[in-house]
Amino acid sequence: MTTSVLTAFTFCLSIGTSVAQTDTRIYDIIDAVSEDRLRADVKKLADFGTRHTLSDTVSNTRGIGAARRWIKSEFEKTSQACNNCLDVFYQSDLVKKGTNPRIVKDVVVVNVVAVQRGSKYPNRYILMSGDIDSRISDPTNYTDDAPGANDNASGMAGTLEAARVLSKYTFENSIIYVGLSGEEQGLFGGKGLAAYAKEQGWEIIGIMNNDMIGNIEGVDGVIDNRTFRIFSEPVPPTETEGQRNARRFYGGEVDGISRQLARFIYKTTKTYMPEMNPMMIYRLDRFGRGGHHRPFNDAGFAGIRIMEAHENYTQQHQDIRTENGINYGDTFEHVNFPYNAKLTAVNAINLASIAWAPPTPSNVGIGGIVEANARLQWDAVEGAVAYKVYWRDTTSPTWDHSRLILNGTSATLKGIVIDNFFFGVAAVGKDGHESPVAFPSIIIRD
Repeated sequence: MTTSVLTAFTFCLSIGTSVAQTDTRIYDIIDAVSEDRLRADVKKLADFGTRHTLSDTVSNTRGIGAARRWIKSEFEKTSQACNNCLDVFYQSDLVKKGTNPRIVKDVVVVNVVAVQRGSKYPNRYILMSGDIDSRISDPTNYTDDAPGANDNASGMAGTLEAARVLSKYTFENSIIYVGLSGEEQGLFGGKGLAAYAKEQGWEIIGIMNNDMIGNIEGVDGVIDNRTFRIFSEPVPPTETEGQRNARRFYGGEVDGISRQLARFIYKTTKTYMPEMNPMMIYRLDRFGRGGHHRPFNDAGFAGIRIMEAHENYTQQHQDIRTENGINYGDTFEHVNFPYNAKLTAVNAINLASIAWAPPTPSNVGIGGIVEANARLQWDAVEGAVAYKVYWRDTTSPTWDHSRLILNGTSATLKGIVIDNFFFGVAAVGKDGHESPVAFPSIIIRD
């Protein structure tokens, strides 16, 4: 075997092995997530009494003001431990009384943002969010106790913990850890940060919104500590009329950027945490309900919601009380911290995998009309050492087949008829980490 052939073989084997099974740093990240730290953080957040968006901002022990100051201080402690690797700041917007029925007085909606800058692509961001605010039965009651232990101290604690764990690593892309406010009053924190991202010219890879990641016992009686849901919309609401018309003829109804992010999370989780059962839900959010990824979707960014599979409605948006033998209220004792840690790890490994990966290919074209072969081409991606062409049955939710492309920015899949499958392309980095898949946007007719 010649040196050049041996080198190519070794490179192919290295890339193939890395993609299939693994960057060992990912396992270290999983192991580093601490149940004890999550437990302490959820307890601290619940002990603020209420974190209602309109609650007290002056007290140091009660209300959303105290909560957000504590969250900022925790991000700052993490930053100090990593040689000031996080840029921590408040991002805020004034929401006027009467904007909707839940805004009963003027309020400044304040988000707490921590940015871990990428070494190569500092203006490309993958986000993890949790909600700071809480509520009880009456969404305008901002004085009574609303501990919000699961909804959503669990997601906020997970975001703080992911920052602690990942701050020990260096990534090519930037990661943002954020506590969003105003969710229960109308998704105002997400709207504000999405608008801020647009103003700043941030290139958002996607947002992973975590809303209720600590409950394993559903109101339906099911107890499940391994399954979680990934909600994603099919296509961006910002697509053009031309793009909508193209979908009618070429497909892509379930292949928007948010759906590709959901598939990425599914694949990464099954690779590194095979004991977990990620459920991709083909819906923006739960039926008739909303979450903080939606404002990012509205702005044209990829965004998904990660949450428990089995909700307990007696513990959501409820006054604390006992009624007919049922203890109502979103209180600390209902949070399952081993599960909270698992879903925090799911977030952390996906943040890391995306932040270590090259950008997603652009200008992906596909041809093969009335041919026996499918042909794809795409623009070269800076930092990519290879590409992966994926295809799947049109009825399959996941990318089931792939081919590694070591040279060039095109591929011909011989014997694969374009009519029978959907196709996509991902870029592969030097450590085997892949970008989210890009669905073709150009038709090759020659």
